[in-house]
Amino acid sequence: MIIVMGPGHSDEQLQAVVRRIEQMGYSCHLSRGVERTIVGAVGHKDKTPLQALEQMEGVEAVIPILRPFKLASREFKREPTIVNVEGVSIGGPEIVVIAGPCSVESEKQVMDTARAVQAAGAKMLRGGAYKPRTSPYAFQGLEEDGLKILLAAKAETGLKIVTEIVSVGDLEVLLKYADILQVGARNCQNYALLRAVGQAQKPVLLKRGMSATIQEYLMAAEYCLNEGNYDIMLCERGIRTFETETRFTLDLNAVPVLKNLTHLPVLVDPSHGTGHWRLVAPMARAAIAAGCDGLLVEVHPEPANALSDGSQSLKPIKFERLMEEIRRVAEAMGRAI
Repeated sequence: MIIVMGPGHSDEQLQAVVRRIEQMGYSCHLSRGVERTIVGAVGHKDKTPLQALEQMEGVEAVIPILRPFKLASREFKREPTIVNVEGVSIGGPEIVVIAGPCSVESEKQVMDTARAVQAAGAKMLRGGAYKPRTSPYAFQGLEEDGLKILLAAKAETGLKIVTEIVSVGDLEVLLKYADILQVGARNCQNYALLRAVGQAQKPVLLKRGMSATIQEYLMAAEYCLNEGNYDIMLCERGIRTFETETRFTLDLNAVPVLKNLTHLPVLVDPSHGTGHWRLVAPMARAAIAAGCDGLLVEVHPEPANALSDGSQSLKPIKFERLMEEIRRVAEAMGRAI
């Protein structure tokens, strides 16, 4: 249910409604929009009905949320959510580009990449220090040593750090370094991990699972939101289909669909979505035309020698050309990069 507060309601009236909802056994989530203030009441169906709240002072209406994803829905919050990460806004008029290697391999590799993508216009640096790999024999990441390298790159370039969390046990150390915690496709429905990052109150970039429907995906985001963390960003990174010419099928339909269903920012990862560096630029252009709020692009100074995902990584010079191309697309869409 959402409880819509009437125009001109007082803070005392709002707090009285919140107290009453909590006394009835529901959890409360506030959304203060430009036009109205909404209190989301989340709980099991067998709890006391909330319709009686319409009689309280300051309340305009009590409306059921029909979607199973309550807090992620446009019904709960009409205005788009803008996630602010140390001065970089995701979800607003500007399209934010996050770029960097799949894995942190060395200080030189990361520093060379960070300098190049920052010069080309990226605002954030992606890099995996903890790497969940299909094979247990593949490179698993440098762990905290890799995080220290990312932090050094941030100190020099100012790029914010986006890095993946794969285990609840790694959360404490990651919180010391990361500006955004990335939950990868393999952990999209790892509910213990989603609850933990929700409780951490750190911005979260949630990638869509390779077999997750859009409703399942939004229910995954709901786990974080229900813990009181509203700085959640979604990322379409391709789904598994019968097609074998690409690594995954990049579902650009998901961008306008998600934009219609949720207030959360929507990003696209054309690198994982295609698995081929030649396809990254056209899919990045298409993603912006579809209405995404940001891009994740894999960049490596020597893709042929990368320890992971070299085939889908751009060289810095190709990334620079990509940025020039997508700026023109963004301008045509009335946005900027």
